[in-house]
Amino acid sequence: MSLRSRFTRRTRITLIGIAAGGVAAAIVVVPSLADSGSSEPAAVAAQADYGPEPEADSELVTQAGGVSTMATATLSPDTMINRARTWLTANNGGPVPYSMERVWKDGYRQDCSGFVSMALGLGKPGLNTVGLADSKSGVTTRLGSVSQLKKGDLLIDYRTDDGDFRHVVIFEKWANTAHSAYYAYEQRGTYGTTYRQLKYGIGSDNYDPFRPVKLGGGTGGGGGGQVPSPSVSWPVLKSGSQGADVKSAQQLLTAQGYSLVADSSFGPNTRAAVVKFQKSRSLAADGVIGPNTWAKLIKVVKSGSSGSAVKAAQTQLNVYNYGLAVDGGFGTKTRSAVVAFQKNHKLEVDGVVGPNTWRTLLGSR
Repeated sequence: MSLRSRFTRRTRITLIGIAAGGVAAAIVVVPSLADSGSSEPAAVAAQADYGPEPEADSELVTQAGGVSTMATATLSPDTMINRARTWLTANNGGPVPYSMERVWKDGYRQDCSGFVSMALGLGKPGLNTVGLADSKSGVTTRLGSVSQLKKGDLLIDYRTDDGDFRHVVIFEKWANTAHSAYYAYEQRGTYGTTYRQLKYGIGSDNYDPFRPVKLGGGTGGGGGGQVPSPSVSWPVLKSGSQGADVKSAQQLLTAQGYSLVADSSFGPNTRAAVVKFQKSRSLAADGVIGPNTWAKLIKVVKSGSSGSAVKAAQTQLNVYNYGLAVDGGFGTKTRSAVVAFQKNHKLEVDGVVGPNTWRTLLGSR
């Protein structure tokens, strides 16, 4: 496949500079749920699963040439990912279209670097790809290797000689324990905003790993280390999604009475089951598994539990290398793995997989 078939033309806009000072980025917080099991208020449950729009910037500085710039305030990786997700459905339920010349309603350019600038809360219309990677801009710092990638980091092809083919994507999480692929958000030609499994930077290509300098922690605890961060986000799954999260969702749907093969691929049968489940719970029936649907889909499992919901928990625990047999039986080994996971992620250590533990299992990596 040629480079031209992979990407459309990239922007050549050069940003003048980064303004001194900063503006607080929009903070999107997922409400904390106790692991004893609780449901969302009806008003929340009726919302669609794609999350809120980012707040408008409260202050911008206009440089020469009319380009607005600002240095972003510290934001968590989950806040950044939540901002990126808004473009998946911002176009009347569909993705924001790709364009090098146009800007979206929020003022950001509709190409790959404009999309990343939006997610980071940078100045409008956004830095170009080279600017995102340039240490002089103060926006990112280069990582030593792709193995260091964490949620919210960037993979940037800024070294390709032809600027039309440069590209940048937002890393969310690894797709497997071998770290041979990952899930990422990107703005690309023909498709617009997408969330999919990628391998950019894994092989011998021009993608290098970078970390936004203003990206703070997003999975730490509080309250003596017993309260999980409310910013840990549920993943968003939809048609075309693949991987362990999809398999767990399929297993949870099976536990809710839907007949599905847990093949890790979000195809038509899975979407149809999701739509039916959403209708049965008075959720927006959009076929997308996001925060509201996850909150209704999960089941609390603990010692003595059995069935497909336990398989879903075991599937997720194995992503973290706990090596469990996915047999649907919540025995001593599964409980030990849950306890270890809860300790490592500063959750309440009770050996029960409830809402907070489910959310962290699915969304923290």
